[in-house]
Amino acid sequence: MYNIVIDEKQKLIVGKEAIFESCSLNDNNYSVVFEDDGNTGYFYALNSNYKNPIQEALHIYNVENVVDKDIPSELIIAWSKNGNKSILFINNYPHATLDFDNKSGQCRTGFPPRNKSSVWSINGHEWNEEIFNEILYGKK
Repeated sequence: MYNIVIDEKQKLIVGKEAIFESCSLNDNNYSVVFEDDGNTGYFYALNSNYKNPIQEALHIYNVENVVDKDIPSELIIAWSKNGNKSILFINNYPHATLDFDNKSGQCRTGFPPRNKSSVWSINGHEWNEEIFNEILYGKK
């Protein structure tokens, strides 16, 4: 049994400028945004309690490196049931997670390198299957 709720399900054309936003199911201050600016895809954690709401940015892809970009994809943004963690899926494959409780983000590319002045992702952005499973199934 999954511990997530799908909030956003959209068709994605890689390389076509698009923004998809999803708000936490339980905390109105938390939201995530996926953006394809025509060159890259990024997944952002936003917290409206701050002057600069962008708390974390995770690189998902470079458009030029996506082999099947001409085929429409399905983008899904899901939230943990407590509304403090989010997962980005593209074609049912998990690409990134954002955890507002632990101020951490991870993605398949592991990019960008950790920003030493940030309180987010002090262990970097490298993908960790255990963290993904913890969010997906709601257990450690």
